Amino acid sequence: MDHSVLQTILLYTALCFSIYQGQETQEFLPTFLKVSRNLPLQRLLVEWDVSDLAHQFELEMVFDIQVSRSEEMNVVWTEYYNTTLSKLNKTLHWSWDSELPLECMSHSVRIRSMVNDERFSKLWSHWSQWETVLGLDTSDDYTPYIFPEDKVVEEGSNVTFCCIGGKDSRILNFLFNYTDYCYPDSNTSQRNMVITMNKVLHAEMPGIPAFCNLSGKGNKNYSATLLFVGKPPHEPKDLSCDTRDMTTLTCTWNPGEDTYLYGPYSTKYHLFERSSQKTLCYQETETDLEPIRCSWAIGQQMIYNLTLTAQNPLGERSANFVLDVALRVHPFPPSDLSVEDMKATEVSLYWSMQPKHKAIKLLCQIENRHPSGEVELHNSSVVQSNSYPHLTLGGLQPFTNYAFRMRCGAASHFWKWSEWSKTIRVRTNEAAPSGKLDVWREVTPVLGGRNVTLFWKPFPDYRANSGGISFEITWEKLEKTSEPEHISISALQNSTTISIDNHSYKISVAARNNIASSLPSVIIISRVTDNGAEENVDHTDLEEERVNGTVDGIYIPWKATKAFNGYIVDWCNFPRSQHCDFQWKRFDFNTSSCLINSAAFMPGVRYSFRVYGSLANEHFFLGKKVGYTKELAPRLNPQGEITEMTSHTVTITWDSYPMNESQPGFIRGYHVYVKTMEEECSLKGSTKHALSDGTVLCKYTIENPEEKRYVVKHLMPETTYALAVKAYTGGGETPIDAYIRVDTLHDSKIYLLVLLVMIHFVLISAVCFWKIKWMKDCCCPEIPNPNKSKALSCNGLKLNSEAVMKLSDCIPDTIVLENTSEANTLQLWSHGTILGSESKVINPSWVYFVQNEEGDLMCTQSAPEACTSFENLAYSSQTALGSSLYQNLWMSEKSEPQLSILSYQPQHYIEIPSKDTVTSLREITEREDSLRYISQMEVPHSEVKLSNLPHSTEPLEHSSYKIQTVLGSELVTSTSDEDIHSQDSSTSSSSTVLLLLGRH
Repeated sequence: MDHSVLQTILLYTALCFSIYQGQETQEFLPTFLKVSRNLPLQRLLVEWDVSDLAHQFELEMVFDIQVSRSEEMNVVWTEYYNTTLSKLNKTLHWSWDSELPLECMSHSVRIRSMVNDERFSKLWSHWSQWETVLGLDTSDDYTPYIFPEDKVVEEGSNVTFCCIGGKDSRILNFLFNYTDYCYPDSNTSQRNMVITMNKVLHAEMPGIPAFCNLSGKGNKNYSATLLFVGKPPHEPKDLSCDTRDMTTLTCTWNPGEDTYLYGPYSTKYHLFERSSQKTLCYQETETDLEPIRCSWAIGQQMIYNLTLTAQNPLGERSANFVLDVALRVHPFPPSDLSVEDMKATEVSLYWSMQPKHKAIKLLCQIENRHPSGEVELHNSSVVQSNSYPHLTLGGLQPFTNYAFRMRCGAASHFWKWSEWSKTIRVRTNEAAPSGKLDVWREVTPVLGGRNVTLFWKPFPDYRANSGGISFEITWEKLEKTSEPEHISISALQNSTTISIDNHSYKISVAARNNIASSLPSVIIISRVTDNGAEENVDHTDLEEERVNGTVDGIYIPWKATKAFNGYIVDWCNFPRSQHCDFQWKRFDFNTSSCLINSAAFMPGVRYSFRVYGSLANEHFFLGKKVGYTKELAPRLNPQGEITEMTSHTVTITWDSYPMNESQPGFIRGYHVYVKTMEEECSLKGSTKHALSDGTVLCKYTIENPEEKRYVVKHLMPETTYALAVKAYTGGGETPIDAYIRVDTLHDSKIYLLVLLVMIHFVLISAVCFWKIKWMKDCCCPEIPNPNKSKALSCNGLKLNSEAVMKLSDCIPDTIVLENTSEANTLQLWSHGTILGSESKVINPSWVYFVQNEEGDLMCTQSAPEACTSFENLAYSSQTALGSSLYQNLWMSEKSEPQLSILSYQPQHYIEIPSKDTVTSLREITEREDSLRYISQMEVPHSEVKLSNLPHSTEPLEHSSYKIQTVLGSELVTSTSDEDIHSQDSSTSSSSTVLLLLGRH
């Protein structure tokens, strides 16, 4: 039996036996552990193995790997490494990249394992022994070190530096880019130091210096290094390959953004052809800003499968593309460009091409640049690169400078144009002037004829076609046969003046050069009529029409008719200058307006435009328009003058103010300002105008620009005012800078009015004094005094006092009642009740009233019907008034006798017999408060006739003399209508004795 087979069987048997004996105790301890380091990559390399039994069964295992630093074995990294063992490769490998340079200190590694198989328990084996790689910090060398040395890192990375001092030395500080970052404790003897710089950035200069300063016994007291910070290469851009002669292929590309890495760390490019597995070129760049070019011979290969790779220490980028040489032909520019067979309107161009050794079909393009800057492109037919092609260009202008240049491209598979050839400049030959001149005129009447100023300019289709140009002017009469007159004008002029008489003339203007003349332009000047007026020419007496202007120009309208075949508008660009720069424009027959604009137009300048209708070379004046592009405020203020003045008005005039074209705008009217001594305007008919300083003026607006006089009204006499006149245009007005001060006159009408008032007052006073008694009786009647009453005698009532007047203190005197001989029936009521029966009074008699023990007045007459009671409302009290307030005396007539004139005289005596016949007066006169005397008429004397007393003309049924009482608010409901009627018949301001007369 083969030895290897027998060994396999034995191993398998042992493994099965061990599994059978106890799975819990089976472990595969790592063996042959070996640790090394790759210093350029700062990488720790680890190798180990396990027993052959594990490899034979190809077990899946997990290894726990720990990395430690320094003598204290501080674990800095732990990682689980999973693998499946192989029968062929028994050695296991693992690596670890250290951020800290491996030279700085010692690094140790240990491993333990675990079988990741269901047949085994998942238990870790024992740790292997630490395997250590020593650092320079353990050496006995006196030389200082700093790590990493000349490292290249990507911008934004964190970089860890390590300083190692020599034996018996100590680190003082660490500097990065000349900046101190670390000062170790001076009391410790630190031989090595570690510091990390976070997010480093690139510097303007390549390489950032880092230093460690030390103290010790060594010959060198510092260590230094450079750190290169940059970016990975970018993908190549604008990759392009082409051939010019089908022999050499050239590729160019743009490296992209700067990587900030230069010299040995700069980006390197490899162009590799994948089909042939050849490197076509290898390029190193000093900068990443210039395009990179790579060329090689084509040979027989026409299709290329290329890979372009950019690489630097931080990474690499690649770009792939496929190239067909036949589709990438970029010809050489044409050479030896020349002109032959030149004429006035065409030229022939000749040139040569490369390469001559190989025919390439090309399509060429000619650029023709005009003097105006216009460019025309012309394409030639297909030509061979090894021939001598040419091209004829027509449609050129005579006596004109042109610039020509050429470029060519592949005709079969166009890729791109070649570069432009050198430019050649030529001028075509002369020819006769083409087109016509645009001619216009201005006619000025003079003694015995007219001066005609001719203006001309080229029409858009006119061309001089030569250098030696002049203008020929010819004019002749139309009515009579005469020899034409002729003058020649230099090309430097565009106007001239000729003199003609009053006949009609035909004037022609033509341009002439060394070859021939152009077609003439003709205008006709009409004759002057017998009355001295010229037909169909300017009528300056026509009224000017104002037109509106804008920032874009001045709008000119006119009435278009079918009688004309066109219209002309002329004007001066500088109307205030002697050289006005006369201009004109022509318009079609269907045009009725235009917008005239010019760079010479200025705000505040009045421009005049004349409109003409054109028919068969004759021109008819249609009207004159004036306007501004923009109106400005008047430059000059009106010179106001006070011409009239009164006490209430002031007249101001400004007759000499101009309104012509010297004004920077149309005068639209005037503003008259009045400044009063008050703070604000208060004159009638004015508006308020506030100045910038807060002063408020009175403003009057005159909208008629021809009105140069204004009367300011409603002024105060003998008052100072300040007046100013301002003209305004469409551009406004200038600020007020001066006033005219004026003092109004005194008002004589006031004195006359005062005199008239005084005269009237004196006259009225005289009349009043003359009629003072009458005036007193009419306006202020005497108030009756109860103490002086002839009807009552009041005891204890004093004059000019407000003492209580009781009826018990007043004894009625004798009352004389005069009556006719006819019988009258007296009916007495007390509180609305008849007191006595009818009784006929035959003769007048006296009536006596006697006061009884209870204070009531009693009639002493024996006949009850002869008793009469009196009452005056002026003495009524507010508290004693009731619904049955009064005692009334009613006189009922038995017949209807005539009313006779009665005299108030004593004749007979009437006595009141007893108190049973009258109502007690106590109920009427008793008051809680005192009685107040208000008004009472005096009882008339005996000689006063009753007919003279006021009375009603209507027949009266009853008469009553009411007791005098104070009139209160409760009186209205206590009197009858007849009583009120009786009161109204008497004097309104006093209590009245009412005598109701019976009918006779």
